[in-house]
Amino acid sequence: MRLRSGVFASSCLLVEVLGVALFLRGFFPVPVRSLPRREAGGELPAEPAPTGPGMVSNWTKIPPPLFKKVVIVLIDALRDDFVFGSKGEQFMPYTKQVIDRGPSYSFIAEVKPPTVTMPRIKALMTGSIPGFIDVIVNLNSPALLDDNLIWQAKTAGKRIIFYGDDTWVKLFPKHFVEYDGTTSFFVSDFTEVDDNVTRHLDRVLKREDWDLLILHYLGLDHIGHVTGPNSPLVGTKLREMDNILKKIHISLLSKEEASLPNLLVVCGDHGMSETGSHGGSSAGEVHTPLLFISSTFEKRSGPLTQPELVQQTDLASTLAVGLGLPISRNSVGNLILPVVGGRTMREQLRFVHLNGFQLSRLLQENTPAYEKDPGYEHFKIAEKSHANWIKLYLEGNNSEILLNLGKKVLKQYLEALKTLSSSLSKQVAQYDMYSMMVGIVIVMEVLLLLLLSIPKALSSRAEFEVPLSPPLFSLLFYLVCLMLCAVHVIVCTSAESLCYFCSMSWFTAVGVMMLISALMCGILSAIAKVFDNSRLPVKNPVLSSSSWSEIDVLILAGTVGHVLSLGASSFVEEEHQTWYFLINTLCLVLGQELCRNNFLLKEYDPQHSTTVKQNFEEDSEYKNIDIPAVDDSKLGKATISAEFSRGSDKWISLASPWIILICCRLLRSLNQTGVQWAHQPDFGHWLTSSEHKSELSFLAAVSLLMIFFLVQRRCSLVSKIAMALGLLGVYSYRAAIGNVIFPWQHGSKDISKGITEARFVYVFVLGIVFSGTKDLLKSQVISSDSGMKSTGLWEVYSGLVLLAALLFRPHNLPVLVFCLLIQTMMTKYIWRPLKFDAAQITVMHYWFGQAFFYFQGNSNGIASVDVSAGFVGLESYVEIPAIFLTAFAAYAGPLLWAIHLLCYLSSEVSRNSAAVGHGCFCYALVRSLPVAVYIVLVTGLRYHLFIWSVFSPKLLYEGVHVFITATICLFFTAMDHNHSHKVQD
Repeated sequence: MRLRSGVFASSCLLVEVLGVALFLRGFFPVPVRSLPRREAGGELPAEPAPTGPGMVSNWTKIPPPLFKKVVIVLIDALRDDFVFGSKGEQFMPYTKQVIDRGPSYSFIAEVKPPTVTMPRIKALMTGSIPGFIDVIVNLNSPALLDDNLIWQAKTAGKRIIFYGDDTWVKLFPKHFVEYDGTTSFFVSDFTEVDDNVTRHLDRVLKREDWDLLILHYLGLDHIGHVTGPNSPLVGTKLREMDNILKKIHISLLSKEEASLPNLLVVCGDHGMSETGSHGGSSAGEVHTPLLFISSTFEKRSGPLTQPELVQQTDLASTLAVGLGLPISRNSVGNLILPVVGGRTMREQLRFVHLNGFQLSRLLQENTPAYEKDPGYEHFKIAEKSHANWIKLYLEGNNSEILLNLGKKVLKQYLEALKTLSSSLSKQVAQYDMYSMMVGIVIVMEVLLLLLLSIPKALSSRAEFEVPLSPPLFSLLFYLVCLMLCAVHVIVCTSAESLCYFCSMSWFTAVGVMMLISALMCGILSAIAKVFDNSRLPVKNPVLSSSSWSEIDVLILAGTVGHVLSLGASSFVEEEHQTWYFLINTLCLVLGQELCRNNFLLKEYDPQHSTTVKQNFEEDSEYKNIDIPAVDDSKLGKATISAEFSRGSDKWISLASPWIILICCRLLRSLNQTGVQWAHQPDFGHWLTSSEHKSELSFLAAVSLLMIFFLVQRRCSLVSKIAMALGLLGVYSYRAAIGNVIFPWQHGSKDISKGITEARFVYVFVLGIVFSGTKDLLKSQVISSDSGMKSTGLWEVYSGLVLLAALLFRPHNLPVLVFCLLIQTMMTKYIWRPLKFDAAQITVMHYWFGQAFFYFQGNSNGIASVDVSAGFVGLESYVEIPAIFLTAFAAYAGPLLWAIHLLCYLSSEVSRNSAAVGHGCFCYALVRSLPVAVYIVLVTGLRYHLFIWSVFSPKLLYEGVHVFITATICLFFTAMDHNHSHKVQD
């Protein structure tokens, strides 16, 4: 089966989209979620109704609080052996004494990775296990929107005070009656971060106007990062923490009343590895102490032997019961029973019933077959036993039988809670490695197939024979398919955790297995052909010894270098610097190439040139060639360049790379992006300040005029008029919403949503795109008119430019102007005289597209996405248009450069019909390479410290970019429709 390069590349990208989607689904498992928190107080279960006539339970409300005041001391990176081990005995004598002899309960809390602060705070306060996707969802609004203990306490009227890590202030804004946040990023600060917390203690402990006090100490974590867990500074810090705990405990004891005792909770958000870091899943990182200290507990009679292991998520349920609050709807934690063990049997049964009811309801809302879950079945059995116990209790039976029956019911509840919590935790506690590996295999196979297809895909015919029949009907195909199906059965029947790929229907799963098998057989067939070709004698020694140009070396080195840089978090955070460096280097190499062709290669040997031309024509089937053969040698390029340099454009051509460098430097000053310097002021901030609205208005008007003059050159008269009116509408829209002002506008003007003005522009955008599409359809279906096709493509391109002008913020309009200006200069003064082939020009377009993604002010953080673009011209949120507009505004740079590539390759009459196919294939290849490598890197770095803040957002960007690239390549393929007719001669 013969396929064109563009069709083959588009097909590969569609398969790659499937692989990336499967990988993302496994990497970002959907967390269990309940109803929104505003409905959290709606359903409160009563005690199980006893059987028998006239028997009604009178306990239908949440039990009253068990503690008057609660103090939570969170010591960042507090490892379990720092308290229960030798360091605890040496440096924390008071705490160790309370643990061994005092009224306390001690546990080791097991933490689920990623062991970093923000997800751990969420786990402590919500009782849920945060997945990596949680921070992505909440990046634009860092406030924790899920039902949580802090929100429940505030709703119940409790007064909360916080001092410490400012992450709490971001997660719970407007929840604290008093707070003082301290940044956690200055890891070299061991003392001041904690002194800022402790300085409030004496004053607060004397007051009575609070119910919940939260203290988050950071010094120990900073010491671990800098010097490690065995540093002598650790002992000093632990002794400091011991004195603080002593002060708090003594103060709470002195202020206790007869009615309700106070509670001191000591915990860590995560532990510390042997190197002092955290984020992974080593024993030191996932085990942290959890202490409950209160006068209501019984004193221990001897030293603590081995603390019981609990889950970190259990704290939220336990504190909710202790404070008399509803358990958070999304909590998967269990009540820590010893903390309430001093209460009556009826109260204890009530507590565990509330916990079980909450877990069973969460299971119902997230699992379709919840009735078959063992935990749910155990809970229903315990409920029936509980109802029988209540019947005996209400009948006044106080015998030993009632007590023993109560203990039996309590044991049943605890088993049900453990099973329910385990079922819910498995949905978010682990990566779906099987789905991830299937996705990786698909993506890597596609990449390997593209790499092996380069020689034939970039040949002069831009098409090749795809061996479909041998793989699909070979014994190897069926053997591989059967082996993969067997692996699928084994994995899905033995896996303890939930797997998305296993939940698919067998028909879909077998289809994916067949796809993987077909790709593998295709790869083996391509490798066999490569070996067969390598055994053939070299037909033309002149070609085999041809050297690479500087541009080729730069393209290869830049592409490989960028891909390798994705393995470092700093390079991902500051990826814009990589692209700025690459395009600047490219401009310098282009300047060198122009100088060489204008001044050094004017003389050549015509006879030798003719010989080279004949040799190239003889082997054109295997040559990457899409321009006339004479132009593929440096001597041929010199001929064209010499003719070009005779005109007046010579000096403009020589100056073009330097003008482009100046434009890029100006764009860098417009929007600071990345992480390290994003906070520094830039020209965009200066323009958007209220004092400079006149300057912004002038710049916007000039930019819109420049856009019109740069775009309208190749459009029809009707499209030119529509473009002019549309750009006027863009300015009117920005004036209507108050971004810019009209010259004749005096005084203040009421600011509107600008819906009418934006829709006015949409009409012209659709009109221009429709006009271009009509010409394209005529050229593709009715007649093969290359001029009409070129005009249609340029009109579609101009319509997209108008849409980008509408969605861009006014201060970003110069980005669009420079984009059009650089495209115009490179087309006329660089690519034409130097006669680069389609593959080289495609990579240049891709590089500039990536650079302009960051010139817009975008970054690899989700927070830089301009969500407001999705509401332009809309009165309310409409999902499909909002997603499209937001994605287009974010990826306008890469999109416009990709569409310009298609317009340029289709309109250049000097190129043959293979150019568009070459461009499509190269575009697919340069996009597939970083995606394939990055998902492998992310899999290996899934427990990295910065997986939440750096690698995961970048992974989402890569996934969306693959989808957009697949759409672009489909458009390339559609425009390459006539290729099959042109090559058959």
